[in-house]
Amino acid sequence: MVARQRLVTLAELKERAAAAAPARDAWAALGGSSAAREQLKVIAEIKRSSPSKGPLASIVDPASLAVQYADGGASVISVLTEQRRFNGSLADLDAVRAAVDIPLLRKDFMVDEYQIWEARAHGADLILLIVASLSDAQLRDFTALSRELGMNVLVETHTAEEIERAVAADARIIGVNVRNLKTLDVDRSLFAELAGGIPAGALVVAESGVRDVEDVRHYAAHGANAVLVGEALVSDSTPRERIAEFTAAGAAAIAARA
Repeated sequence: MVARQRLVTLAELKERAAAAAPARDAWAALGGSSAAREQLKVIAEIKRSSPSKGPLASIVDPASLAVQYADGGASVISVLTEQRRFNGSLADLDAVRAAVDIPLLRKDFMVDEYQIWEARAHGADLILLIVASLSDAQLRDFTALSRELGMNVLVETHTAEEIERAVAADARIIGVNVRNLKTLDVDRSLFAELAGGIPAGALVVAESGVRDVEDVRHYAAHGANAVLVGEALVSDSTPRERIAEFTAAGAAAIAARA
């Protein structure tokens, strides 16, 4: 980030953000209204590698993959822009923004307000804030700034205590990540317990551990309004069809719990 700040000042970013097209409504896209919550939403991720699995896919053309995601029915596309661990970049975000017209999530380790202005300047509609990486003051301030810029915020949690902090920060879209940050192991059984602590008005996003339709059904049956899927899509030769399958499986599970 320091290198980028040398190339583009905060003042320049603010100018670019002001000139950008208005942010798309990710809250509505993910089922913000009660009437829209009968369908499970898919956040489809552009993801080349991960700390837990290493390289996943080369993704030479992220724009083409994004178009397949959108055609398959993805409600939001997540673009990893972190370079060191995930081999992503802001160039990927730019390419995807030019290719699709649905909301985009800039997924990165957001620790400075510069990155929030940067996200908006590059066309992001939604950003990720990880509770474990931020103080309560940062959560509040970064959320407020994002909303001032027209963006929504996906607040990622891993524990009941982090969910309490997210709620206290007025989070409306709360992600439950069942991956242990220390061991990187995934425990899907934690989702039901943690999601149960999220207020009814918030949107619940299941993060990590979506391998197939059975995982989608599990998360949807236990309160997920959306699932964030990366590895299962980038490693599949037919991501468009997978998204359609996940959406259908989720809708059936939601109907069954009603």
